[in-house]
Amino acid sequence: MIARLRLPALWIATVLSAAAAGAPAQFYAAVAMTKAQKNSSTPTDSGLYRREADGRWTHFGPRILGIGSVAAQPGNPAVLLIASADGVVRSTDAGRTWRKATGWEVVDVRSIAFDPLNPAQVYAATQWGPIRSDDAGATWAPAHAGLAKLYSQTVVADRTQSGRVLIGTEDGIYLSTDAARTWTHVASSPAATILRLAQSGADASLWLAGTQHHGVWLSRDGGKTWAQVDPASASANLYAAALDPHDAKVMAVGGWNTGVRLSTDGGATWTDRSAGLPVKHVFVLAFDPNTPGRLWASTFEEGTFFSDDRGQTWQDGGLYGAYGFDYIFIPAP
Repeated sequence: MIARLRLPALWIATVLSAAAAGAPAQFYAAVAMTKAQKNSSTPTDSGLYRREADGRWTHFGPRILGIGSVAAQPGNPAVLLIASADGVVRSTDAGRTWRKATGWEVVDVRSIAFDPLNPAQVYAATQWGPIRSDDAGATWAPAHAGLAKLYSQTVVADRTQSGRVLIGTEDGIYLSTDAARTWTHVASSPAATILRLAQSGADASLWLAGTQHHGVWLSRDGGKTWAQVDPASASANLYAAALDPHDAKVMAVGGWNTGVRLSTDGGATWTDRSAGLPVKHVFVLAFDPNTPGRLWASTFEEGTFFSDDRGQTWQDGGLYGAYGFDYIFIPAP
């Protein structure tokens, strides 16, 4: 059991509701400082970091191993969930204290998604199969029915239909319309491990997928059918996939030896935007909801960078030495 940890209060809602209200979003990064790894029973240099107004990164959350992401319950900002190597860790008091919400059998949790239309419903992708919760993450149960292979590391709840969920597995993309009680394989999805799924904030029918050895795939009908795009990265490992919430035509993918590839015409053509980055190994990308046109990139152990001109030039954003897992924007208190 993880000890109770007292932390500064943080009031969080969803990015979409904050955008509607005009509230700014705070930027969090889930990373491991692998370039200068320190051996310690309690990790002191990895986890969640929050970017402050002056550009500094400050640690946030419990000191536990393998934090991959964080999610906040829509409409109830006191409930926060962390995806970690040790399971799901939960706070019900806006981040002041944390407790483990899953049993010993749940490990290697990679991502968490609340249902925006039913905030009590939440899903998590783990390397041992997805799990689901009907009580905002307080208790969890396996959600494997219909899956041919269990390994998963990316799950997204459709913001337009309650109970509709897409998950990426070793066997491609699966769709559920009953809150992850059952899954159906999407036949047109790639027969490959799905590394990242993303739904557009500007056009909910647009979905993007980064894959292992099969490049980038795009759906224009809400995830019902998929097609491979960008022939230049067709065999790449793409760990990062992001869609601009301000412009449905702008999207980006990134990966190992691939750098950053950007499309400004809805996925029809793609351009290498890696010039100016220290390495072409990119694990996370995110468009900034606060600053239209700003793209963030996490390079392997060489730091975080941002571009305000669609990748033509890059500026140092800190976190040197980090191996990035996720970027999360959540509304400020």
